[in-house]
Amino acid sequence: MTVIQNPRLRQLGSRTAGPGRPVYVVGEIGINHNGDLDTAFALIDAAADAGCDAVKFQKRTPEICTPRDQWDVERDTPWGRMTYIDYRHRVEFGEDDYLAIDAHCAERGIDWFASPWDTEAVDFLERFDVPAHKIASASLTDDELLRAVRATGKTVVLSTGMSTPRQIRHAVEVLGSDTILLCHATSTYPAKAEELNLRVINTLQEEYPNVPIGYSGHETGLQTTLAAVALGAAFVERHITLDRAMWGSDQAASVEPGGLHRLVRDIRTIETALGDGIKRVYASELAPMRKLRRVQDALAGV
Repeated sequence: MTVIQNPRLRQLGSRTAGPGRPVYVVGEIGINHNGDLDTAFALIDAAADAGCDAVKFQKRTPEICTPRDQWDVERDTPWGRMTYIDYRHRVEFGEDDYLAIDAHCAERGIDWFASPWDTEAVDFLERFDVPAHKIASASLTDDELLRAVRATGKTVVLSTGMSTPRQIRHAVEVLGSDTILLCHATSTYPAKAEELNLRVINTLQEEYPNVPIGYSGHETGLQTTLAAVALGAAFVERHITLDRAMWGSDQAASVEPGGLHRLVRDIRTIETALGDGIKRVYASELAPMRKLRRVQDALAGV
């Protein structure tokens, strides 16, 4: 594992994320693949074509993550009526699937990692050379899972939706602040603009000055995610889909390929436009200065 000397930066594969670095952009596939490997490949391709740095999946052990009293509850699915535990298995990828995903991502030059929802899922993901682990907002209070992820020594991306400041502080204590990257999030799908509260990004920056702060968005549209970048988000994650009309609970709050391309393009424009904060006179301004400024200031060179 590469050791970064700057405490405000985090290693994510061959990239570093944090202040002064390009925004690390993740296309969250989650379970929007609906258990279909070809759909997963198409989503990986869309993310790579748009210029994302990584895609992210979710990994569960169904018997652990599904409450026992829900196993035999039947529900309608695109594959017919089935029990909930059968559905959970239907949309879960196994080792052969992830080997294929790993190879496809390598071919496309894009990283992948996942949100493990249980400790067995952590062990599963550790069979692969993933650059990080993601703790979903729903898992922020699961100390056993936090300790298992911390033990890997990898960067941990921690989403903070549906969590109080006290719960976040506790999770940071369990994980340790040296390897984490915090993401502001609102855990509603889709989230309303009035509940995004993007200034929490700045609140987290003040409370955790040595931790990179990112944004995991579940809203519709792109402009609020771009506002998060302008506020200083070092990491951006948005759910992605081939079509928002596809079956699945996360599809409506996801970004389609065309929107993803625009999002990454505009993130790169914004981070370039933000600059370094040092006021200077650019060479391109000298001709307008000579033409338009009636009084030339003797302090111009100071």
